[in-house]
Amino acid sequence: MSTLELTKENFDEVVSNNDFVLIDFWADWCPPCRMFGPIFEAAAERHPDLVFGKVDTMAQPELARAFDVQSIPTLAIIRDKVAIFSQPGALPENALEDLIAQSRKVDMDAVRKEIAAERRK
Repeated sequence: MSTLELTKENFDEVVSNNDFVLIDFWADWCPPCRMFGPIFEAAAERHPDLVFGKVDTMAQPELARAFDVQSIPTLAIIRDKVAIFSQPGALPENALEDLIAQSRKVDMDAVRKEIAAERRK
């Protein structure tokens, strides 16, 4: 599966209808973004069961602000409508693969319980 362009118009629908979404926040003027782009695209091909989305921070500043993107590229992972990872920096292929493997193993029931406990405080 190739990557999907995420916009403020389709973002909620994509996240609501998919259990696992990786998001690359990028801009075309950014050299590290251009370096990470092919790595992200290749991972999308290797993991057709996951959704790989790209947010052009210049065209979608509202989404970048919603994720508090301070520098690009920034990678975010959303599982079951919960953001479980967000970090700036271009990852090498092996680090991205390791991150995907670790993210697949996250116990989302435990994450939801932790969020509920935090809200009760």
